[in-house]
Formats: sequence, structure tokens, C-alpha cells
Amino acid sequence: MRPLISFLNRHLPEPPDYELAEYVTVKPSTRAKKLALRLDTKNRIFNLVVPKGFNLQRAYRFAAEHDEWMRAQLAELPQPIKLMHGAVIPIFGQNREIIVERNSDGRRTDISLEEHALRVRTNKDDPSSRIIRFLKSESKARLDALSREKAALIKKDVRSVAVRDTKTRWGSCTADGNLSYSWRLIFAPHASFDYVVAHEVAHLQHLDHSDRFWALCRDLSDDYEAGHGWMKKNSYELMRYE
Repeated sequence: MRPLISFLNRHLPEPPDYELAEYVTVKPSTRAKKLALRLDTKNRIFNLVVPKGFNLQRAYRFAAEHDEWMRAQLAELPQPIKLMHGAVIPIFGQNREIIVERNSDGRRTDISLEEHALRVRTNKDDPSSRIIRFLKSESKARLDALSREKAALIKKDVRSVAVRDTKTRWGSCTADGNLSYSWRLIFAPHASFDYVVAHEVAHLQHLDHSDRFWALCRDLSDDYEAGHGWMKKNSYELMRYE
């Protein structure tokens, strides 16, 4: 049987006998120490991480043997939610309906965040890119303010706060005080939004995951158990919105 290989995999040699499903992409890695299947919830595919020098036929066999498990994982993923008129999305812990008001004479898209709505006045047929840009800006502003507030509690300085569209890491911290977050945290419940900020700010004092780090993370969190627990079980839901 000739293997079915996605476009991203065509540079790889084709081992015989085993077939890659359309939802599996090979990711050669010089850092990985073992074979792994990692779910990309945003693109709804599995990355087959193959360590350098690992036999590709064995890697393909590994994927084939886990096909039923992968199908089950994909089936459990919630369906994507389009950022369009009528969609109800959580923003900073509050469900809000997207209300798009067409303004054919307008030259720009104006968006406002209301108590129960995200109001979009636009001349565009599809304002989703503008909505995402607005949400990124709102997310960054809130993450920046909360990061500096928590950092002040431990007398640490935040050099900068950035937002990105990361797939697996919800936040990061460098030794010189640069914090980075996924803008998609805007869709998380307050306790989880707060927990991720507490986690990264705690790294300003402890660049590890020692007991002292976790103790400080708890102290800086409004509700550590709820925030950490939701992220551990449900963080894949943050990738639904597009």
C-alpha cells in the first residue's frame, strides 16, 4: 500500500506498507527524544513528531496503530465558531452576542464592547479579521494591566507584554521581564485568565516550576484551583473561535 502523504510531508522518503491519514502531518524534530502524536486543536490535525534518526516505517506504523484513538480525539473536539453576526462568544468571562450592523457608506469598521454584545459597524461582507484584531487589542490591554498589577505585588518589573496566536503555550516569561500570552485567553473564564497571568508573573521571581514557584502562583491567583483546573481540562476550547 502506497502511503498517503500530505503536502507538508512530500519532502520525506515514503516507507512502504503504512498509510498516513489526511489528519496526520509528519514533523521531524532534532530536539524530540521520543515518538509522539500531538493534537493541533486549531487546525484539527495530529503532528507525528519524529526524532532525528528514527525509522520512518516504525513512525508510520505507530500512527496507524493509534488511528482509532486519533479519530476519537478529533471527534470530541468542539466545532469551530465563526466570528460572525449572531455568534455568542465569551469575552472576559461574559457571553456576548456579535451584532454586525452594515454601513455601506462607512470608510472603516468600528467595534465596541458592550455588556452583552460585541457591536460591529462595518461596510465589509466579512468583518471577522477586524473582529480578531479588536479582540487581540482588548486582550493585550487587559493582560498588560493585570501582569503589571500582579508584578507590583512581588516588587518585580515587567519590561513588555506581547500577545501571539500560539497553539500550545498560553504564556511565557523571559529572565529580563518580557511576558508573552496567547490573545485567545480573552475567551477563558476569569479565573483561568487570571491564573495564566499569575503563572507567568510568578516566573519573574522563579524561572522554574519548583515548590516555591507553585506556592507563589497560588498566592497571586484569584482562584488557583478553578483557573488551573479549567485550563487543564478545557483550554482546547480557546482554539474554537475563528
